[in-house]
Amino acid sequence: MRISSGLTFRSTKGSWIRNFSRQGSSRSVELFVPPSPPLDPEKVRELQRFITLSKKLLVMTGAGISTESGIPDYRSEKVGLYARTDRRPIQHSDFVRSAPIRQRYWARNFVGWPQFSSHQPNPAHWALSNWEKCGKLHWLVTQNVDALHTKAGSQRLTELHGCMHRVLCLNCGEQTSRWVLQERIKVLNPTWSAEAQGLAPDGDVFLSEEQVRSFQVPSCVRCGGPLKPDVVFFGDTVNPDKVDFVHSRVKEADSLLVVGSSLQVYSGYRFILTAREKKLPIAILNIGPTRSDDLACLKLNSRCGELLPLIDPH
Repeated sequence: MRISSGLTFRSTKGSWIRNFSRQGSSRSVELFVPPSPPLDPEKVRELQRFITLSKKLLVMTGAGISTESGIPDYRSEKVGLYARTDRRPIQHSDFVRSAPIRQRYWARNFVGWPQFSSHQPNPAHWALSNWEKCGKLHWLVTQNVDALHTKAGSQRLTELHGCMHRVLCLNCGEQTSRWVLQERIKVLNPTWSAEAQGLAPDGDVFLSEEQVRSFQVPSCVRCGGPLKPDVVFFGDTVNPDKVDFVHSRVKEADSLLVVGSSLQVYSGYRFILTAREKKLPIAILNIGPTRSDDLACLKLNSRCGELLPLIDPH
């Protein structure tokens, strides 16, 4: 099954036109959120007790919290990117070694960026932001790169895998805004056009090789080096200092709540192991099984945006 993102880019005499023929937001949610049973009042009460007893709660979120904002995940049964297509995310080693692969990546990302960056927080993001304001949330760790927690106002936040809204030079480390890069790309490609099929969790879309061939890729304005999103691609590793920081936050916590993650990736799973070693109670809110279900004292198969707003953080 292929889902058209409805994105078209074209330029006439240097004037760029964006066409968003997206379906309604509620339809986007249904496309990417896997089926779940109705809310179980007893499970809601159990989660409420878990949160009430928590004084220094650490929350770790994954792609499942953002599907209700219209951003697909990778692994959900029937609706995740892996289930719907044979496409796989870019590998770090491929991006670093190959200029043609970087050209393809930036062409696709350029087309997908306006839609990806326009997504807004859903009730689950706002609930967690409110928990922070109420003093309930000790720290929030997200595996997502979509900036939706930041948009919701969360500040006690670690973006474990980085953020698509920032761009880094691979040579000198210069950091710039993704929006600034978008404007530079438009200037470099005044007559380039493309229509994309599908949108990935990292803002990538699907283009043909013919579409990509004439795309001009900007380089670092400081040193001329290649540019990369400030995110951890598959096959790369999280900065050790960031890992140590999160381990410290876990050790300070008295409980851990996982929201919208299957925990299949070790970069997040390792913090569950740390919580287990510290004998912290672990609750998991995720539609479908996770790697750590056997370590949790509470598992809930519900939509994040339906359940979290029901919880009183006081």
